[in-house]
Amino acid sequence: MTEPVYPRGAIVIGLPGHSLQGGDMETVKQRRSLVEETYDILVDAICTGEIRPGERLNQDDIASRLNVSRQPVNSAISILKANGLVEDTGRRSVIVTPFDRHLFRAIYDFRVVIEPFAVRQAGKTLTPADRATADAVLRAADDARRDGSLSRVVQADMKFHEMIYGWSRNPVIETSMRMNWHHIRRSMAEILRDPAAIASVWAQHFDIVEDLFAGKIESAASKMEHHIRQSYDAVIRVIETNETDRIEV
Repeated sequence: MTEPVYPRGAIVIGLPGHSLQGGDMETVKQRRSLVEETYDILVDAICTGEIRPGERLNQDDIASRLNVSRQPVNSAISILKANGLVEDTGRRSVIVTPFDRHLFRAIYDFRVVIEPFAVRQAGKTLTPADRATADAVLRAADDARRDGSLSRVVQADMKFHEMIYGWSRNPVIETSMRMNWHHIRRSMAEILRDPAAIASVWAQHFDIVEDLFAGKIESAASKMEHHIRQSYDAVIRVIETNETDRIEV
């Protein structure tokens, strides 16, 4: 029997040879489009600093390096613009958006209120399964630190904070934080380039978790507030350095 051909990205129900009856039904996953894959690659490059603030994006070069046409690159860049990660220069070119101290101040003002609150909420509902999750997240962070990959280190940092949001059992917190996820990733990538900073951040994560599971909820919340304030101070130093570099150029 000839297999039918489906449009790219189509969600197909009832594939030949796969019954929808009984207990052996298989999940059919939607294929990711080239635009999505291109977007994710560019986001990762921007958020880890591989493409620096103010750097011009060359669509032809990106298309060549990713072995795709210009169409998915242009579409991905349009999404990046909508998310505030790139901007037009007015000369028919696009650059990575420079760090904006006002934006990051707003984000961290929000975080310094919400994340200690999330810790307090988490302390009310923790389970033994949550302890296992925390141990896995902290182990993965240590593995990322030893690996030396900035992308993995940043991902490990975000996993820790995602875990805290999830423990709050408050979907509004999770949704609100994800709205600025990429900007937070950019800021943490700049901070976590320094191995000493990684060690400090990881130690703070460990202490917050230990306090939570020891029932020291207010101590954990206070440490989270200090953690966020310290991160903000480091981000501002990065922004000031970038602004100085642009002036000198």
